[in-house]
Amino acid sequence: MQKTFKSYFFWTHPRGSFHYDVMVTLILAFIFITPHLWNYGDKPRREADVSSLIQVTGDGDHGLIVTVQAKDVWVDPNASEWAVRRALHQAIEPVTGDAVAVVRWETVSDANGKPAAWKVWAHR
Repeated sequence: MQKTFKSYFFWTHPRGSFHYDVMVTLILAFIFITPHLWNYGDKPRREADVSSLIQVTGDGDHGLIVTVQAKDVWVDPNASEWAVRRALHQAIEPVTGDAVAVVRWETVSDANGKPAAWKVWAHR
């Protein structure tokens, strides 16, 4: 058994043999299965929509105040606080990155009283 493991480690089997095929299968299994089991942190970033206006300012306490247009955030009127927080986080993620936490928010209304924007306070 030790001799077989040693020969696998040093890759001493000729091409086309049973042990060579086993080694290649194990390597391919590692390549194709591990991305589903481990998070390598290489998730592609979402790009911000060109038409959306997102304004980011500092709040002076290592936090951010992010203003997002109301049309860019869809929230069900009967949604829970968690669902609103998640929708706002997804809306600001292209600008702030994934490592922010939404602390609080409020809506900004236009002259007609309709929601025009969301004002979101976030911390890293």
